[in-house]
Amino acid sequence: MKYLKKYKIPFSGLSTGKHNFEFDIDDAFFACFEHSLVKKGNLTALVELQKQENMLIANFNIKGHIELHCDVCLRTFDAPLATKERVIVKFTHDEWDQESDEIIVLSHNDYEFDISNLLYEYINVCVPHYPKCSEQGENIDCDPAMLEQIADENDVENESKEDQLDPRWEALKKIKNN
Repeated sequence: MKYLKKYKIPFSGLSTGKHNFEFDIDDAFFACFEHSLVKKGNLTALVELQKQENMLIANFNIKGHIELHCDVCLRTFDAPLATKERVIVKFTHDEWDQESDEIIVLSHNDYEFDISNLLYEYINVCVPHYPKCSEQGENIDCDPAMLEQIADENDVENESKEDQLDPRWEALKKIKNN
């Protein structure tokens, strides 16, 4: 997890106002998360951090490409990804159990803000439920050879089902036609 140290923003020395940070997200980043939906990608996260007296407001703008596997033809393809998110960081001395997706609570003793988990979540939420070359890829269609093989397999299955008709159904069809 030493690799993720570069995704920490030391805010304690920053003056009040807006500050911009840029983070590169690559294959090594995704390797740090065992169950990530994305294993490879090349993204850039622009983070605008607005420091105020009692809180931080972080605006994330993540753009780039991630590698996905098509659920139809099994081809690996690059899919564009672009998302904007916002999170508010509040500081407190007490235990605060009312965190939400948009509000994070840190202690007044904290001096840096780790954004690695937020980046991971924002990227993985953008992964489509049903990745498909022709829908999420850029200028790419599903592999025609694989689609043909799938169609042939379906034809063979349908023919075998028709050949195995139960004779009782045939008798019922004769009754229906009378």
